[in-house]
Amino acid sequence: MAEKVALITGGTRGIGRAIARGLGRDHHLIIGGSNPDRVQEAVETLTQAGASASGWTADLRKVESIESDVADLGLKRLDVLVHSAGAAWLQPAAEATPDQWQEMFSVNLFAVAELTRVTLPLLRESAGQVISINSGSGFVARVNSAMYSGSKFALRAFTDSLREEERGKVRVTSIHPGRVDTDMQVDLQKQSGSTDYDGSIYVSPQSIAETVRTAVDLDPASTVEELVIRPVAQKR
Repeated sequence: MAEKVALITGGTRGIGRAIARGLGRDHHLIIGGSNPDRVQEAVETLTQAGASASGWTADLRKVESIESDVADLGLKRLDVLVHSAGAAWLQPAAEATPDQWQEMFSVNLFAVAELTRVTLPLLRESAGQVISINSGSGFVARVNSAMYSGSKFALRAFTDSLREEERGKVRVTSIHPGRVDTDMQVDLQKQSGSTDYDGSIYVSPQSIAETVRTAVDLDPASTVEELVIRPVAQKR
């Protein structure tokens, strides 16, 4: 097992999967996901590629279960915590139900806060790092994005505060991608009525992963606090 340990939520696909590949060179990977089959497939693929990896199946909508789910891992060390899991869909504010608000905020904010709280003691011991994959929607709210942008604005506030509280003990990085070529982006474009999806004009998951790798590799006296990554071609 590699000396350093990285826990990546949403590590079975998209941005999280790319981040796992990038960190797998010198970290033991704990791949988090809600679907046990996809978690197992990701672990097997990464292991076959030469990485050290294990799985963590957890439903981040059930925030009250996160502490016991983490305890089941029996972690002795944690160097990097990557919050890559997220929920995203478009919904007019006038039609959004309380249950939809709850689910969006549970996955995008409450689970992040709870998982961070539970793992902070280990991250402090290793002088580790929390990396939050936020969104451009953490700065700008558009039509039908009240729930999503609201959760991402709140996530930015959480990481900003955490960064100051843990300064000198744990590095906290917030990355805000624009549109990224992922399955989630395909779904969002369909919801917005687009019929001409072209992933080549969007940011690649690999680009986000390379940015995460850069943040992890900085010397201990330096940190990437906040970074926005957007496609060169802007499609509205």
